[in-house]
Amino acid sequence: MAGNPAFGKRIRDLREAKKASDPSFSLRQFAQAVGISATFVSKIENGEFDPPAVDKIKRMAVLLEIDPDELLALAGKVDPELPEIIREQPKAMADFLRTARDLNLGSNEITALTRLIREYGAKKPPEEPA
Repeated sequence: MAGNPAFGKRIRDLREAKKASDPSFSLRQFAQAVGISATFVSKIENGEFDPPAVDKIKRMAVLLEIDPDELLALAGKVDPELPEIIREQPKAMADFLRTARDLNLGSNEITALTRLIREYGAKKPPEEPA
């Protein structure tokens, strides 16, 4: 296994920061809550093992109080839900994502657009049945 030192370091830093505020949050307890062994977590943190499966990374994110997509991206993975969302409207979603990339939108701008889309969805009248 090649390992992912950046992912491992981020996990260790987040876990140790959480342990600083909650001394009972040990590596062993973290591993158990994720559903993997403490040895496996240690090897991940040291960059010896690749990141675990998506569901385990998402559980880590919850425990470490971080956005799961951030950890998934660092692990070189995406939430399996995202390709399905794209497949539902492939042309429109691909166009939307490419436009955001081509315009070099930053995270603040994308967050603002997301907020606008949510507000639009909240105000949009329900569709009439066909």
